[in-house]
Amino acid sequence: MHMTSREIALLAIALFASAGFSWFSPWFATLDNLLTILRNSSELLLIALGMTLVIAMGGVDVSVGVVMGVAAWAVGQLLLANSPWLAALAGPLLGLGLGLITALVVVMGRIPAIVGTLGLFGVWRTGLFALLGGQWLSGLPGNLSSGLMHAFLGVPVMAWIIVLVWASVWLMLRHTPYGLWLLAAGNSEEKARLAGIPVTQVRIATFMISGLLCGIAATCYIATYRNVEMTVGGSLALEAIAAVVLGGTRITGGSCSLLGTLLGVLLLRIMQNGLLLVGIPSLWQTVVTGAVLLIVLSSEAASGRVLAFRRIA
Repeated sequence: MHMTSREIALLAIALFASAGFSWFSPWFATLDNLLTILRNSSELLLIALGMTLVIAMGGVDVSVGVVMGVAAWAVGQLLLANSPWLAALAGPLLGLGLGLITALVVVMGRIPAIVGTLGLFGVWRTGLFALLGGQWLSGLPGNLSSGLMHAFLGVPVMAWIIVLVWASVWLMLRHTPYGLWLLAAGNSEEKARLAGIPVTQVRIATFMISGLLCGIAATCYIATYRNVEMTVGGSLALEAIAAVVLGGTRITGGSCSLLGTLLGVLLLRIMQNGLLLVGIPSLWQTVVTGAVLLIVLSSEAASGRVLAFRRIA
């Protein structure tokens, strides 16, 4: 797989940041902490994969974090009902259903994605608060956790699932008509329609895939933390957008980089973990994420203006 200059730069920055945090904190480079970074990256990576597809088609979905939260609540309830197999299926299926609702609102309702998904964020967030009844869902059985954390060939099953999901999305983009149609729609929806591409179906499928990945993330979240807090997933949409754009996917659509998204997720989690270890309050983690997003978007806007000036000249 050929790495772009953006991906190489991200890898270099991640390594440089890791070296810096290791210098300031002896705990950063320990095996336990590195495994913690990887575990904390799992839900964000799954959601960011879906966000990559949504942004590549020229959209955005700010409801993904709370979609994961609602799906996590359903998984938790089924675990309390002693139905671990149903719980494992409930997350992805509910996520898929909520993704379909998002598609109906945005695509069929012809509502701008940022407006439609922001409205759904409020609906799902209020619904989750009502379902939780003002308190955490905790004390969940560990049977789902033990199953997903069970080692296969020395690697936890959950890690294999995430690798399989990432590879499936990569193959879908590279070796199916969907990938070509997605990028064509992201470049110009009007031209894509004139070329005979089923743009409406592609957009609906993309929101559903994103919802499915949110549901899988919910299952992984429950397996890792075994609780559902009131504010679960609150900052995940911002983090996912930051990781995707940081990884090289154009915010205006028409391009994507799954490897870049992976590196973007790892860089964000490395920064958040390292800042916490050197004594920076966790409140500032969101500030750092927002600052990174603004810097990347500003640099892309500046480079776009430079290219436009060169074309005119």
